[in-house]
Amino acid sequence: MSDAHDREPEVELTSALVPFFVITNGRALPPDRQYEHTALVTAHRDPEAAARTLAPEEQAIMELVANRMLAVAEIAGRTHLPLGIVRILLSQLEESGLVLVRKPAPRADSKDRDLLTAVLKGLKNIGA
Repeated sequence: MSDAHDREPEVELTSALVPFFVITNGRALPPDRQYEHTALVTAHRDPEAAARTLAPEEQAIMELVANRMLAVAEIAGRTHLPLGIVRILLSQLEESGLVLVRKPAPRADSKDRDLLTAVLKGLKNIGA
């Protein structure tokens, strides 16, 4: 005898998660490609040549970064895709050699107020 509480819930194939699974071909983000949301992305190869073999979402990313650098978060915003999905697609594009991803510049540890004041004084003296 089975109890109603023991049954697993049915998976609905029209779920919003299914298309994302399809978009990424079921791939997960590799651990060595954990892109920060401020990492900059640009096309490495001609996006028009690669467009014949790419999925529509990958094509959209290639068009966005064709002649400029965009942050990962900005790509997600412009494509209306979740950040995690964009990271997986970027991983696939980088693996194919189609995009270059540049890590964001590290933040300065601390500011030396005396040094900044001296630099400002020097700049003011140059302009005077």
